[in-house]
Amino acid sequence: MHSASDQKVNRTILLAVIMLSSFFNPFMGSAVNIALPSISNDLTMNAVQLSWIAMAFLISSAVLLVPFGKLADIIGRRKMLLWGNIIFTLSTLLCAFSFSPTMLISSRVIQGVGSAMILSSGMAIIISAFPPEKRGTIIGWNTTAVYVGLSAAPLLGGLLTKTLGWQSLFYINAVAGVLIILGILLGVKSEWAEARNDKFDLIGSLIFVPSMSALMYGFSKLPETFAIILTVAGSTGLVVFILWELRTKFPVLDIGLFSKNKTFAFSNLAALINYAATFGITFVLSLYLQNIKGLNPLDAGLILITQPILMAIVASVSGRLSDRIDSRFLSSTGMAIIVVGLILLSFLKTKTDYSYLVITLTLLGFGFGMFSSPNTNSVMSSVEKKFLGTASATLGTMRLTGQMFSMAIAAMSIHIFIGNDMISHSNANAFMQSVRVIFIVFAVLCTLGVFASLARGKRK
Repeated sequence: MHSASDQKVNRTILLAVIMLSSFFNPFMGSAVNIALPSISNDLTMNAVQLSWIAMAFLISSAVLLVPFGKLADIIGRRKMLLWGNIIFTLSTLLCAFSFSPTMLISSRVIQGVGSAMILSSGMAIIISAFPPEKRGTIIGWNTTAVYVGLSAAPLLGGLLTKTLGWQSLFYINAVAGVLIILGILLGVKSEWAEARNDKFDLIGSLIFVPSMSALMYGFSKLPETFAIILTVAGSTGLVVFILWELRTKFPVLDIGLFSKNKTFAFSNLAALINYAATFGITFVLSLYLQNIKGLNPLDAGLILITQPILMAIVASVSGRLSDRIDSRFLSSTGMAIIVVGLILLSFLKTKTDYSYLVITLTLLGFGFGMFSSPNTNSVMSSVEKKFLGTASATLGTMRLTGQMFSMAIAAMSIHIFIGNDMISHSNANAFMQSVRVIFIVFAVLCTLGVFASLARGKRK
C-alpha cells in the first residue's frame, strides 16, 4: 500500500482516467444506437438482430460485474481497472473489423467483459482515494462524465457515422482506450485491496453467472416457450446462489448488505427500476426519428442530445447537493419528474412536432440527472470500505440489468406488433402502437420506482 500523500499526488490523474473511462463507456453504447440503421444496411440485420448489438454487451457486462467487484476488492482495484481497459480496447478494434452480424455481436460480448472490469473498480477507486465529505461532489463529476459521453454520442456518433462510416465509432474508442491504459500505467501507482485476506468465492460465481445469463437471455426472448424455461431456470439458479452465499464464509455478494442495510437495498432497487424504465428510450426514439420521420443519423442525434445534456448539467449539481441534502428526497423527486416525461412520450404520433419531443426530453434529462448522483452517493455511503468494490459492482449490475430489461421490453413490444420485418412506412402504424405500449409500461415501472426510492428511509 502506498501512503496517503502518494495517493494525493495521483488524485488529479486518477480522476481524469476514471472520468475518461466513464465518458467512453456510455458514449460507445449510445453512439452504436445512432449507427444501427447504417450497420443494418451494411451487414443486413433485422430489428431483433440489431437489438442484440446492445444486448450482447449488456448481458456480458451485467453477469460479470458482481464477481469482478469482489475480485477487485481482493486482488486490487487498479489491476482490475488496467486489465479491463486492455480487454475493452482490443475488443473495440474487433468490433471495427467485423464483417458479419455474428462477429460484431461476439466482439460486443468481449467488450462487455472489459466493461464489467472497468465499472466494478472505477467508482470504488475514486471513493477510496477521496475524503468522505467530497464523496457526493466526486460522484457528481463522474456521473457528469457519463452523461457528457451520452450527450456527445448522438451528435458525434451521427457525424462520424455519416462521414466516416459506423466503424469509425469503434476506432475513436480504441484510441481513447490506449490513452487510458497509459494514464493508469504512468499516473496511478497506488493499489487498493481492502479485502485482500478474503478468499474468492468461485462456486458462488459459477452459480451466479449462468443463472443471471439464463434469466436475462430468457427475458429478452419472451413469450417463446424456450424463453419461459430459461427465465424460470435462471430465477431458480439465483435462489440457489442466495442460499449458497448465506452459507459460505467469503461470499462473492454479501446478502447481509441487502437484508440488514435498508438504504443499500432500496437504493439499488430504485436504480434497477429507473434504468428498466429509461434505457430503451433512445433506442425507440432513434428508430422512430430515422424510420418514421425520415431523419438522417446526424439530425436524429441533434434531437436526442437534449436529454443527456440536461442530465450532465443537473447531475453535477445534484451530486454536490447530496453531500448536504438527504438523497432520498432528491432521487425520489427526480424519479417523479421522469414519470411525467414518459407519460408525455406515450402520446407520440407519426405527425408529432419536434418541439414536443425536445420539451419532453428536457424534462426526462432533468429528472434523470436529479435521480442518479444522489442515488449513487446513497449506495456508496451505506457500506464500509472493504465492500466498496462490491457496492459499486452491485449498483452497476442493477443499472445493466435494468438496461437489459428495458431493451427486452422494447424489443418484445416491437416484435409483437411488427414481427421480424424491418420498420417501414407500410407498418408505421403498427410500429407506433408498439411505441405507445413501451412508454406506458415504462411509466408504470417508474411510478413503482418512486415508492422504492422513498422506502430507503432517512440518511443516518
